[in-house]
Amino acid sequence: MARFRALTQQRVELEREWERWATTPRAVPRPRNTVLRNDVAQSWRRSLHTVDPGRTIAPGIDDIGDRWAASPLREPVTALAGDLRAITEDSGYLAVVTDSAGTVLWSCGDRTLRRQAEQVNLAPGGCWDESHMGTTGLALALHTDRPASVFSAEHLIAALHGWVCYSAPIHGPDGRQVGALDLSSSWDRSHPAVLTSVRALVTAVETMLRTAEPAPEPGIRLECLGAARLVRDGVPLPLPPRQLEILALLALQPDGFTPEQLHAALYGDRSVSSSTLKADVSHLRRAIGGAISNRRYALTGPVSCDAVDLFAAITAGDTTSAVWLYRGPLLPGSEAPGVLQWRDYLDVGVRTAVLAGDRAEHAVAFGERAPRDVAVHEHALRLLPPDDVRRAVVAARLHTALRD
Repeated sequence: MARFRALTQQRVELEREWERWATTPRAVPRPRNTVLRNDVAQSWRRSLHTVDPGRTIAPGIDDIGDRWAASPLREPVTALAGDLRAITEDSGYLAVVTDSAGTVLWSCGDRTLRRQAEQVNLAPGGCWDESHMGTTGLALALHTDRPASVFSAEHLIAALHGWVCYSAPIHGPDGRQVGALDLSSSWDRSHPAVLTSVRALVTAVETMLRTAEPAPEPGIRLECLGAARLVRDGVPLPLPPRQLEILALLALQPDGFTPEQLHAALYGDRSVSSSTLKADVSHLRRAIGGAISNRRYALTGPVSCDAVDLFAAITAGDTTSAVWLYRGPLLPGSEAPGVLQWRDYLDVGVRTAVLAGDRAEHAVAFGERAPRDVAVHEHALRLLPPDDVRRAVVAARLHTALRD
C-alpha cells in the first residue's frame, strides 16, 4: 500500500507538471524543484515541435511482414519468444520489439494489456519514435542509446499517462543499433527491477546476434584482430604468419611501401635478404589473385580487413563501432616493427575513446577484450547503475586484474 500511495502521489505531481508544459509549452520555464527528470524534460522540448500531446494513436505501417522477415532480430527474438511470453503473461506486462527507427516489429504479453495497447497502436506496424509519439521509453532508449523508463505523465501524449514503460536499445555485432526491447504495463505496476529484466533480455539478444554464424562474404577478407585468418569467398586460405603480416600492413597503408620500407616494417634492423621478402610477396600475390603491384608494393584489388574497419571507426570518432570491432590486439603473435606500431595505435585509440566516454556498455565490452586493464574495469563500475546485472562480471574482472 505504501508503494501504491507513493506512485499515486508521483503521478499527481507529474500530471500537474504536464499540464503546465502541454498547455503553454513555450512559455513555461523549468522550475528548480520539479519532479520532471532532466532527460524527460529535454525530450518534451524536442517533441513539442512535432507532436500534439492530444493525439490518441501512433501512426502505422500497413505491411510489417517483410521488414520483420529481414530484421536481424527475428531469429533471436523468436528463440526467446517462449521466455518473453512467460515473463509478460505472468506479470501483467507487454513485450515490444522495434527496429532502429522505432517501428514495432513484434509484441507479446498479457491479453488484456495487448488489447489496450492496440488501441494506441503499440502493436506491429506502429511508429513509436520521438518525432511521432513524443516521450516514451522506446523513444528515449533509441534517442539516447541507453536504457530508459518513462512513468505515467512523463509521457508527452496524454493517452499514454496510464502506462509505464521500460526500454533498452539492442546493438548488433558491429555496435550499431538494430532496435529496442520494451516491457510496458499499467502505471500502478511500476517497479525499478523491471529495467534490470529488460537489460538482461537485451544482453541475451545481443549475445545471440554476436554468436550467430554470418553468411560468407564474397571476396577476400583478412581478420587480424585477436587472431589471424584469411578467407576468400568464405573459404579459409592458409598462409604463413609473415605473409599475413605483409597483407595486414598493405591493407592498413593503401599508398603502399617501397621494397625498402616494407623490409624495415617487417624485419627492422635484422639481417634478412631482399630475396626473402620478394619471395613472400610473390607467394602472397598468387594466393590473393595477383592484387599486389610490383615496383611499389600496394594492393591493387579489394581486400577487406577488420583492422582497417577499426582504424576508420577510430578516425571517425565512432566509439560504438570501434569497441564492437575490436576483438583483440593486431596480429598478437607478431613482432614486426610495422605491426607493433599499428597495434599500439589501434589499442590506444580504442582505450582512450572508451575512458573518455560515458557509455557503460563500451567499457564493459572493451574490458572483455582487455581483462588486465584495471582503469577500464573501474570506469565501467563507475558508469553502471547499482542494479545492473553486469556489475558482478566487471567486479570479477577487476578483482582478477588487481591480482595479476
